[in-house]
Amino acid sequence: MIKSWMVIAGVTLIFAFCANFITPDDTKWFKRLQRPRWLTFEGLIPVIWTTVFVCGAWSAYIVWERNPGNTTTWFLMGIYLLLEIVTIAYTPVMFRLRSLKVGTIIGGTGFIIALLLTLSVIFVSIWASLLLIPYLLWSPIGTYTTWEMAKLNPQDV
Repeated sequence: MIKSWMVIAGVTLIFAFCANFITPDDTKWFKRLQRPRWLTFEGLIPVIWTTVFVCGAWSAYIVWERNPGNTTTWFLMGIYLLLEIVTIAYTPVMFRLRSLKVGTIIGGTGFIIALLLTLSVIFVSIWASLLLIPYLLWSPIGTYTTWEMAKLNPQDV
């Protein structure tokens, strides 16, 4: 029998791989952008996002296990999926449109969805809610960084 954690992890991984649909030209565009001087942690960003996604998937697992198959639980799973889609869309959409403004909007949208999800999940499980805190902490940093990059690269807004 397939366990719920396997389904949640599988869906998370499938959507996470979708972020890799970028072209070499997209990557060149992003690499040539000026960055804020304080952005010294860029190499850690993949590790940070991996941690955020693992925590989010674990949160979803806890919520599912509390009331599997319940209508409210399915609704919350849809919100978890929406959050992942918005988060994953950041890179390919921003790169394809070559727009840091779009990246900032996507980042802000992800934060709002995560905040609403955290507030909804707290009634199901405090632990599931706490596992969304890494997203709530990191997402504004990433969004602010993109916003700062837009100011340094006005031609790419």
